Amino acid sequence: MSRTRVIPLPVMGRHAINAYLLLGRRPVIVDAGAPGSGRRIHDQVAAHGVDPTDVSLIVLTHGHLDHFGAAAELRRLTGAPVAGHVADLGPYRTGRVRKPYLPTGPMGRLLARNRNLHVRAEPLEPDVLVHGETALEDFGIAARIMPTPGHTAGSVSVLTDDGDLVAGDLIANSFMGLIPGKPANPPFHDDPLRNLASLRRMLDLDPTRLHVGHGTPLETGRVRRWAAREHRRLSRLEAAGRLTTRVEPDTA
Repeated sequence: MSRTRVIPLPVMGRHAINAYLLLGRRPVIVDAGAPGSGRRIHDQVAAHGVDPTDVSLIVLTHGHLDHFGAAAELRRLTGAPVAGHVADLGPYRTGRVRKPYLPTGPMGRLLARNRNLHVRAEPLEPDVLVHGETALEDFGIAARIMPTPGHTAGSVSVLTDDGDLVAGDLIANSFMGLIPGKPANPPFHDDPLRNLASLRRMLDLDPTRLHVGHGTPLETGRVRRWAAREHRRLSRLEAAGRLTTRVEPDTA
């Protein structure tokens, strides 16, 4: 199968919120942006010379509004089925995220008060239920959906055979992409330790680079160094009893 190209589709700002277009034998979209973003994503796909009705699949990385909010709209516009992990079915089916948000730092504490993060998206029932690692050859790209729980219980990433990791909110750029190329936590994690374990498991697969939901692509070596520092930080917080997590069943 031919090489898979990874093309960012900015949903908000230049890099603040990204969806992605994966081009192989057939196109696949990863993530659907915030509510009302469907037409913007559709038109960007078309601007890259791709007929949106040729899209074979829309993969949702997790059940937060800035990633699944326009999924139902985008499904109508493209006719493509939607794939989502079973552990995030609650948000997808209700259109509401699990609350409270659990901030990872000052940015998260600020954003948690933003009313746009507390609206209701149009609910949807995913057409393809992801339970574990899932090959995407049947949808026209040389890639796999990889469960990467921690940010939410049902978080997933997409790893291409060429080594590109479309990582959702597994990791982000600092300050929602305002400092490009600098690894950082996204504003929220349901379970920071579990998320870090998922990140380190993906790094063990030696991805060439990480394409994130917030910011520009991240260099793997820099992410490894950040992950080592984050492990030490979280270990200190855990030892002091200051690490807050949301308890979820393990469905990965």
